[in-house]
Amino acid sequence: MDADFWQQMWNDGDIGFHKSEAHPLLVEHLPRLGLGRGSRVFIPLCGKTRDIAWLLSQRYRVAGAELSEIAVQQLFEELGVAPEIEELDQLKAYRAEGVDIFVGDIFQLTQELLGPVHGLFDRGALVALPPEVRVAYAKHLMAITASAPQLLVTFLYDQSEMSGPPFSITETEVAGHYQSAYQLSLLASDDLKGGFKNCSAVKEELWLLGTDLKISA
Repeated sequence: MDADFWQQMWNDGDIGFHKSEAHPLLVEHLPRLGLGRGSRVFIPLCGKTRDIAWLLSQRYRVAGAELSEIAVQQLFEELGVAPEIEELDQLKAYRAEGVDIFVGDIFQLTQELLGPVHGLFDRGALVALPPEVRVAYAKHLMAITASAPQLLVTFLYDQSEMSGPPFSITETEVAGHYQSAYQLSLLASDDLKGGFKNCSAVKEELWLLGTDLKISA
C-alpha cells in the first residue's frame, strides 16, 4: 500500500471512509484542547472531511494536508468556496478565508509552510498508515506542529480478521509514539457501530494528547 493506493481510491470514488457529517468525537471533545475561537486546527490526511466545515462554522481556522488533489477540489466545491491555488516546491496550497489545505506528500510539509498550529484532530491519518510509516509520521507531525495538543482517533480489533487500513493501534503503540511529548488520556472507548466490512468487533478510541501549553484566544 502506497500513495498510488489512496490516489486510486479517490479516482474510483471508493471512499466509504468519508462521512457525511462532522465526527461526533470531535464535536463532543474539541473543548478538551482548550482552544480559543480563531485558533488554527490542523487535520492531517484530511480528505474532504466535513470536520473542516464544522470547525469553520464554530469560528476556528483550519489547515489540512491531503495527498489527493481530487479530494481537495471536492472539499472546496462542497464548502462553496473558490480557492486560491499556490504552487509550492513539492506541494500545492489551496487557500480560502480561514482554511489552508496542502496537497501532496505530508512528509514534504514543513513547519514554515504550515504556519502556526494550536491544536490537531487526527481522525484518519495514523490509522491509515502501515506500521513501518507510523513512527516517522508521528515524529514528523510533532515537528511541524511544535507538538500542539491533539485529539487522536484509533481503532482496536483483531487484525488477523482484517489487515487494514484502517489499522488496529494499541495503547502501547500510542504511548510509544507520543508519550515523550504529551500527557496521554483515553477519553472514549466504544464499540464501533457496524464494525468494519470484514471485522465486526471493533472499538473506536479517542486519545487526548495534552501539553502544558496554554492556548490564547
